Amino acid sequence: MTAGGAAGTASPGALEEPSERVGRGWTAALSLANGAIWVGWYGPLQILLAQQSERFAPGAGLSKEALLAWVTGAGAVVSLVANPLFGAVSDRTVSRYGRRTPWIVAGAAGGALSLLLLGAAGTVWVLFLGWCLVQLTLNAAFAAVTAAVPDRVPRWQRGAVGGWLGAAQILGVVGGTGLATAAGGVGAGYAACAVFTLLGVAPYVLRHPDLRLAEADRPAWSWRGFAAGFRLSPRAHPDLAWAWLTRFLINLGNALVLLYLFYYLRDRLHHPDPESGVLVLTAVNGVTLLATVVAGGAWSDRTGRRKPFVLWSGVLMAAATGLLAGWPTWTGALVAAALLGIGFGVFTSVDFALMTDVLPAALDRGKDLGVVNIANSLPQVAAPALAAPLVNHLGGYRTLFLVAAGIGLLGAVLVRRIRAVD
Repeated sequence: MTAGGAAGTASPGALEEPSERVGRGWTAALSLANGAIWVGWYGPLQILLAQQSERFAPGAGLSKEALLAWVTGAGAVVSLVANPLFGAVSDRTVSRYGRRTPWIVAGAAGGALSLLLLGAAGTVWVLFLGWCLVQLTLNAAFAAVTAAVPDRVPRWQRGAVGGWLGAAQILGVVGGTGLATAAGGVGAGYAACAVFTLLGVAPYVLRHPDLRLAEADRPAWSWRGFAAGFRLSPRAHPDLAWAWLTRFLINLGNALVLLYLFYYLRDRLHHPDPESGVLVLTAVNGVTLLATVVAGGAWSDRTGRRKPFVLWSGVLMAAATGLLAGWPTWTGALVAAALLGIGFGVFTSVDFALMTDVLPAALDRGKDLGVVNIANSLPQVAAPALAAPLVNHLGGYRTLFLVAAGIGLLGAVLVRRIRAVD
């Protein structure tokens, strides 16, 4: 990949299956952009939104758990629409800067401004609005970043590249949590995340030109055709449907674990400093994830197999989640965080490669990956709806973690239904 200015590289290759290996510089820059987006998401999700929900809950007549669930759920609904929508728009973008780059820039800039709005929130309604705008804008950038992989990376290298993107993702989670904790206040935490998000995409968009879609290759526009493109028939594409369901269930199990982690440490384990506790668990999880995410993806590239890696990583994650239910101590939480990191590291890289392997058409890579990414966003909607009654009325955190383990295990087993890949 040629380094240089921001203007795109002329197609013919925009719609072709890539065959040339991408270099380390391209992978590093795209990974940094991906990590910066996750900083913008997880600084708020891990720390800042929980703190704001606790402050605004009395005036809203809700418990802090319920308010946090409503805010994150509303943002996730926006994410469900935004990711495939911007993926589809980027598929059809004809510009001198390529298909993906304009949306990476616009999404990161909009995300930074939305994070600053959240930091200044003085009411519940601004909290809702700010988080929905964060989801809208950062999903525009994320859809373009993920679509760049099947655009530019050959199939036999996608496990390794997916591993580096996964490593950047967890570093973004840890970095966002660290910035939110260390900044010294809610407003300062949001500002730190906003600056990092904006600066983190700069090396990719400035140094690595995007492929340009030729005007003749863009399909004729119609609202009906555009809307119809979002329907992916499970009958016509069964492997994509099973892969989507696998990702959804495993991510749902993981989301159920993470949603109330701050409250679990404070109210169930009575941790003396739950903020620092969340940061420690996130760091432990991140270290073990980093130890497996790149290696797992590269290993799957070498073997040419994807499903066994997804299956056994899902089983390990389910076992670690069950451990939280049976061993409710700080030590148990540390062990579970380490095991979840190992499992999620392998799952993140290999499942991403598996998803790109079953995409139906080159013209719709961004849109199809956007639909796939709903399997990441929808659990954020479903998790609050499941978690709040489980914690408040159906047995507390033990029930929550047992349900999460069962859901994740089901997702792992269903990967066996995919037929197009080994």
